[in-house]
Amino acid sequence: MQEVLDEIRSALHTVWNRRWVALAVAWAICILGWLAVAFIPNSYESRARIYVELEDILSEQLDISGDGKQAITKVRQTLISAVNLERVVRDTKLGDKVATDAEMQSAVQNLTETIVVESEQDNLFEITATIGKSSLSDAENAALARDVVQSLIDIFRESNIAGNRGDVADTIAFLDEQLDERKRELEAAEQRRLAFEAQYPDLIGGSGTVTGRLQGMRTEMRGIDADIAAAQSALAAINGQIASTPRSIMTANSGGARGGLMQAQSQLAAMRARGLTDSHPDVQAIQRQISALRDQAASEPAGTGGSPNPAYTSLQSIRAERQANVQALQARKAALQSDISALIAAQADEPAVAAEANRISRDYEVLKDKYDELLKNREEMRLRGQVETERSAFQFEVIDPPTAPRNPAAPNRPLLLLGVLIVGLGAGAGVAFVMGQLNSSFTTADKLERTLDLPVIGTISRSMTRATRQHEKLRLKQFLAGVGGLAGICFLLLVVEIVQVGSVA
Repeated sequence: MQEVLDEIRSALHTVWNRRWVALAVAWAICILGWLAVAFIPNSYESRARIYVELEDILSEQLDISGDGKQAITKVRQTLISAVNLERVVRDTKLGDKVATDAEMQSAVQNLTETIVVESEQDNLFEITATIGKSSLSDAENAALARDVVQSLIDIFRESNIAGNRGDVADTIAFLDEQLDERKRELEAAEQRRLAFEAQYPDLIGGSGTVTGRLQGMRTEMRGIDADIAAAQSALAAINGQIASTPRSIMTANSGGARGGLMQAQSQLAAMRARGLTDSHPDVQAIQRQISALRDQAASEPAGTGGSPNPAYTSLQSIRAERQANVQALQARKAALQSDISALIAAQADEPAVAAEANRISRDYEVLKDKYDELLKNREEMRLRGQVETERSAFQFEVIDPPTAPRNPAAPNRPLLLLGVLIVGLGAGAGVAFVMGQLNSSFTTADKLERTLDLPVIGTISRSMTRATRQHEKLRLKQFLAGVGGLAGICFLLLVVEIVQVGSVA
């Protein structure tokens, strides 16, 4: 630790012995540094924040809103493109002295490095422009920074409103051209289809359609077979009912065995209605009477007595209707079978024609679907254009308008002035220390002993006369005055900087 202290003390002694060299170097570096700082132009920064509303109820209701975030991202990325920055140069003072393309490219390149567009949120943007041209005054630089930001805001608005409308109009024009072309192709395909159908009516729609028709006919054939079976079953049932139904019925007033049979049957029904069972003696007696009368009625002639049976007549009508239904179903089955045979024969005899039918039908359907899709897109785009004409899809609002800054954003001149002073003093001390190291002298006896590795018997103190001491005091005052002059100049420059910054309009 003692050696370190000795080294520090030795270094300070070395610098102090050459303090005038250090002061001269400090003055030279400070003067040059302050001149360099003075020539650095002030840069003024102008900021603006804009808010863009992405949601639009009408556009969302009509399902034509599109991707608003993607559109804004695209505008933000292209806002500082070369074309837009060239517009900014021409609209501001930056383009006053621009005469050639090379000068314009240089101005655009310099402007690109001074403009920043940042997204604080999804729909909140900040535009920053920093301008510091040495040929302009501070007030002009501040106003120019504001003009650049305002020009960018105007471009942003035009890109989202006028630009979108122009894109919609161009898209509608392109869709109209495509629709006209598809319409001509569709009409030609329709004429080919009509001519083919007139020549081959059985292959309308192509073999795929024929196959579908065959499948439909076979399905219908299976349904007809089921209907015929049901109709024949119903006809057989009605025939059975007719066979068990008499043509005529005997009334209560009719004579003979049949009349007595009807009266006995009526009595039996009345007994059962009263709740008498078959084991009752009266029921058994009437049953025996009915059996005897039935035998007698069977032996009587069929036409004797009675009246036509209305149930028999009704059943005859139903049977006639069901017979007609069976005959109609059988006729439909025969016709359908004939159509199926004709389609199968057409497919087997004309495979090339069937393939041509497939191609014509496929081409027509493809063209028709494409035409319908283009027509739908055109109408949606036209509706979008009308919506955007009446109201913009973007609700644009400038939250913080650009203002002319009063304080420079760069450079930090007070810090640079102090930094130059510190660097100058440090450089002077460093030069003095290096010069001392180059001189082969020793500042302390301990250093001499360590260097030569020999014992030092003693040292002789320096003795000064009164005149010498007064001279040394004068020189110290001059040195301190020199150092104080540097500090005073630095302070004066700081005051000038503060006053100059405060006077910017």
